[in-house]
Amino acid sequence: MRIIRGKYGHRRFDVPKNITARPTTDFARENLFNVLENIIDLEGKSALDLFAGTGAVSFELLSRGCDPVTAVEMAPVQSAFINSVKLKLGDEALRVVRGDVFRFLASCRQAYDIVFADPPYDHQRFAEIPSLILGSKAVAPGTIVIIEHNRNHDFSTLPGFTQHRVYGSVNFSIFIVPQTTE
Repeated sequence: MRIIRGKYGHRRFDVPKNITARPTTDFARENLFNVLENIIDLEGKSALDLFAGTGAVSFELLSRGCDPVTAVEMAPVQSAFINSVKLKLGDEALRVVRGDVFRFLASCRQAYDIVFADPPYDHQRFAEIPSLILGSKAVAPGTIVIIEHNRNHDFSTLPGFTQHRVYGSVNFSIFIVPQTTE
């Protein structure tokens, strides 16, 4: 795994061979962050990485100045890897939560500036994940939500949808949570 840019840019970490995650490709991650940095200044922004996998997105957010960053990952191998990289970097701005994303969202009381989710493409609840995030307390008006998915999903009818980006076989749907009208 490689951190692309920022204070930890160009650092590489060997991912365990028994990891079950499908990491976001460097190509897709680099392009996504180019888009993201044109939307928001990441410095000092709070970020949430759901289904964190190897933590590549969490570390990219951290490297580019997000503080704090919360990574939620259920698999023990992946969460242990994220913790080991956190220790090597010595960065306390990263909080690793080993747990279920759905339980985390149900109990979350903190809104983040940026929420990224990369669920397994074959997850049985995949189609409902964007709505669950957008309806949770993890977001507030102005929160940027990015969902990584394959070409079989279209989330363009959900509230706050702003753009769809494709990088090879990786698709990103990007939302900005709208102001609520009551």
